[in-house]
This record gives sequence, C-alpha cells and structure tokens, in this order.
Amino acid sequence: MNLFTKEVAGMRGECDSTVVLEPTEGAPAKARRFVAGRLAEWGIGDDHDGRLIVSELVTNALVHGDGPIVVRVFQDERDGLPVIEVWDGGEGRPVMRAENYAATDGRGLLMVAMLAHDWGTRPLVEGGKIAWAKCGL
Repeated sequence: MNLFTKEVAGMRGECDSTVVLEPTEGAPAKARRFVAGRLAEWGIGDDHDGRLIVSELVTNALVHGDGPIVVRVFQDERDGLPVIEVWDGGEGRPVMRAENYAATDGRGLLMVAMLAHDWGTRPLVEGGKIAWAKCGL
C-alpha cells in the first residue's frame, strides 16, 4: 500500500463532498451523479458543465492513473463557484493534446479547458496527482 492509497483509505466517509471510487468502467457515471447531487444541494440547477468536466477528469484518472479515484467538490470561498478535484495515485501528469478532428479520443482536457472557468493539475506530496477545474457557471 503506497502513501496515496493510505491517504485515500483514511478519507472514506470523511466528508459528504468527497467520494472514493473504485477504478472501474462505472466510475465516470458515479462521479457525474455525485457532482449533480452536490450542485443541486447548492441550488445550482444547470449542472451540465460540471457533469461533463468530472466525467472527463475521472476518465483520465481511470485510463492513465493508478488506484482508487477520489472526487471532491467544494465551492470556492472567494467567488462561490464550484471546484471539482479528481485525485489518483498515478505519477504522470495530464497533458492536453493538440486538436485533432480525426482522433476518436484525446479530447477530454481540451473540453475541460473550454468549459471550465479555470483548471489545472498539481502533484500530491504522498504521490499521485490532482486534476481540478472550476466550473464557470
């Protein structure tokens, strides 16, 4: 068990704005439902961008990451906009590919960049990384 896995294990049930997902094909759908629920609780009716953003970030974690996937949603205290974080234990950092109309995949981060108010990635001290996006509702 690496440091990231130990950290995730300690988070289970810690906060109702965090969910730990097993890295399975169902993870993106579970993440979409989770984000939709949180945004509805905050009175945000238009959750389309948030659901699409979390779906893309979780899919990246599933395909390119390692271990469990952590989704955290909170409101930025400065402007009230929702922030979605997706954590995984993989060492690589997400990279936005050049636009390629013939490709059948590889557009996820490009979509996130187009939909989000801001987005980025950062490494975790314990290993792994966080990809985050602020929804510009």
